[in-house]
Amino acid sequence: MNDSIVAPPRPAIPDHVPPELVFDYPLIVSRKTTENPFDRIIPEVASWPDAFYAPGAVPTGDAAWVFRRAADVRRLFKDTDNFTARGWASFSGLIGDSWYQVPVEYDPPEHGPLRALLNPLLSPARMIALDAKVRNYARHYISLFKDRGYCEFMSEFAFKFPIAVFLELMGLPHEDVDQLLTWEMGLLHEPDVMKIAAATRSVRDYLLVKLDESAKNPRDDFISFIASARLADRALSRDEQVGMAFNFYTGGLDTVSTNIALHFRHLAENPDHQATLRAHPDRIPLATEELLRAYAAVTTFRICTREVVINGARVMPGDRVALSTTLACRDEGKYDNPHEIRFDRGPQHEAFAFGPHRCVGMHLARREMHCALEEVLAAIPQFRIEPGATIVSTLGPIIQPETLPLVWNRP
Repeated sequence: MNDSIVAPPRPAIPDHVPPELVFDYPLIVSRKTTENPFDRIIPEVASWPDAFYAPGAVPTGDAAWVFRRAADVRRLFKDTDNFTARGWASFSGLIGDSWYQVPVEYDPPEHGPLRALLNPLLSPARMIALDAKVRNYARHYISLFKDRGYCEFMSEFAFKFPIAVFLELMGLPHEDVDQLLTWEMGLLHEPDVMKIAAATRSVRDYLLVKLDESAKNPRDDFISFIASARLADRALSRDEQVGMAFNFYTGGLDTVSTNIALHFRHLAENPDHQATLRAHPDRIPLATEELLRAYAAVTTFRICTREVVINGARVMPGDRVALSTTLACRDEGKYDNPHEIRFDRGPQHEAFAFGPHRCVGMHLARREMHCALEEVLAAIPQFRIEPGATIVSTLGPIIQPETLPLVWNRP
């Protein structure tokens, strides 16, 4: 593996992009805000043209087409003839490596067998079987602050709870959590390409060591599974092993934490909704789906392989396309009054992506989100944002509050 850094080019606006479709897109890695992004910024962008071109939309600094309609985003998730998932995340390319994240950066026909290999690990039945263990982790972290009357929810719960579950499933030591989180921030929330590359190299080297250890001393965990898994009649290649472990790492350390934080911010700022779930905890699963829709936070990307026109936009080979679940889930053409949060909506949403690349970990994510809501609401009285607090949120490619200070009246 090559440790050189391959810096991507920063092209000018291509000739095939109409100037009137070039927009200063706010949901990029270098942007932050002290507003709640979903109050004004997201509704404003959701009123822009159906397709527009956004300089800097890709974390490496490249531009991308953005399609905000749910139907277009769903089409793009499924269209492997005109768009490739290969290399969209750019992590391995930044350090000159040849691996790709498994299965999110694979296209058919390779994608199907690799995805099928992983599905049993994260099946609904297996996640239900984990419920007691997941719930115990939630109760443990809640117990550390529930009698205090306040907490910094991001650092004390939103990160620690799902990451504890992730570390157990992966078979990684809990004492590594601070280092793993530091690398995760470098991968997903750092605008400096050199720092993204350094974090990528560190995570790759760490995972290689853990894969080698697990190959020699296998246990009942995901790392051991990856180290010994076979695809048909062959072992996984080294690149496939690294890509699979890296994909679990990026998925397990950030997206669930983000969703939990956004959902609890909503409840803190909407006491009537919080009171509803306290009085009717049986409504939490349905409410979670509406919160996932309304606060979808993740953007992934594709690379165009052949010229195609989508909703009037001419997309050329080499163009990047941003698949914003945030905008797709706020499409007024699919959702009635999409900026209103209604717990009885029961939406079929795009928050977990769509088609063959629908999130492999969605059943675990739902289990963790249900447990978080049930256990916090049972243990802590009505909570709110700390008066006078300023909450800074990153805007891309994952919308995430950096802190979430909550307070409540002590019993």
